[in-house]
Amino acid sequence: MSTVLHPGTRGSATGSQGWDEPGTHTYTSPTPAVRGRTQGSEGWTGSDDGQGLAGFLGWFSIGLGLAQLTAPRGMSRAVGLRPTSRSVAVMRMAGLREIGHGVGILTHPRPKEWVGTRVAGDAMDLAMLGVTFVEAERKDRTLLSTLAVLGITVLDVLCYEQLTESRRTPDGETAGNLSVPVHKSITVERPVEEVYGFWRDFTNLPRFMGHLKSVRVTGAGRSHWTAEGPAGTSAEWDAETTEDRPNERISWRSVGASDLYHAGTVHFRSAGTGRGTMVTVEMQYAPPGGKIS
Repeated sequence: MSTVLHPGTRGSATGSQGWDEPGTHTYTSPTPAVRGRTQGSEGWTGSDDGQGLAGFLGWFSIGLGLAQLTAPRGMSRAVGLRPTSRSVAVMRMAGLREIGHGVGILTHPRPKEWVGTRVAGDAMDLAMLGVTFVEAERKDRTLLSTLAVLGITVLDVLCYEQLTESRRTPDGETAGNLSVPVHKSITVERPVEEVYGFWRDFTNLPRFMGHLKSVRVTGAGRSHWTAEGPAGTSAEWDAETTEDRPNERISWRSVGASDLYHAGTVHFRSAGTGRGTMVTVEMQYAPPGGKIS
C-alpha cells in the first residue's frame, strides 16, 4: 500500500519536527497490540502456560490457610502434634501466609513471582516438619504430612517453571510463522535526513502511531514500549535496535520477557527532487496466543 501526502493533509503527530505541518500522515496498525493469558514460547502453541495450575494452587492456598486459621488445633493434630499455645500460634501464622499466597496468585495477571513465594513457603514448611518429627506425638501423621508437602512442592516448582517459560519472548523464526505482518509506504514532504532523525528517536512514534501509548529509551539501543490493548488493557515489551543505517534503514525487535513479539524495519529513500521522502514501514506482531485470524 502506498500513500502520497500533499500539502493540507494533517495527522496526529503534533509538535514533532514539522510532522504536524502539511505532509504528515496518521499511521494506525490494523493489528493493534493485544494482551492475553498466554505469552511466550508455550503460549504460541495455545497451551495453558501454567495459568490453570496457578489458579488451582491459589485456591488451594486460600483453602489451606482458612483451615489453619479457623481450626489450628485440628491442623496441629493432623501433622502429628499435640496442640499447644505455640503450635496454635505457628499454625495461624502459616495460615495467614497461605492466604496471602493465594490472593496474590489469583489477583495478579502474571503470578510467577507469587508462585515463587509458595516455593519458598514449602521450604519453610518442610524445615518445620523436620523439627516437628522429633517431638511429634504421631510420627506417622508427620511423615504423611511431609510427603504431602513434598507433592505440593513439586506442583509449585512445575508451575513456576511453566510460568517462567511462558514469559519468554519467542525467537524470530517461531514468531515469524505466527505473526501478523504490517506493511505500509508513505511519502513525507520532508528531507530524508529530517525524517530519519525523527524516526530514530523512538519516543516520537506514539505521536502518529495510534495504538502506541509511550516509548521510553532505557539505554543504548534499548527502549520500553507500551501499547493499548482491548477493553482498556495494555501490553508492554522491551526492544533493541538491531540495525541503524543513517538516512537508509532502522530495524528493531522485542527482547526479554515481553507481552508479545514485535519486530520492525523502516526504510527511507528520496522520492525525487523536491518530492520529499518515501518511508516504507514493515512490522510484525505476534500477539499472545498466536496469530489473529
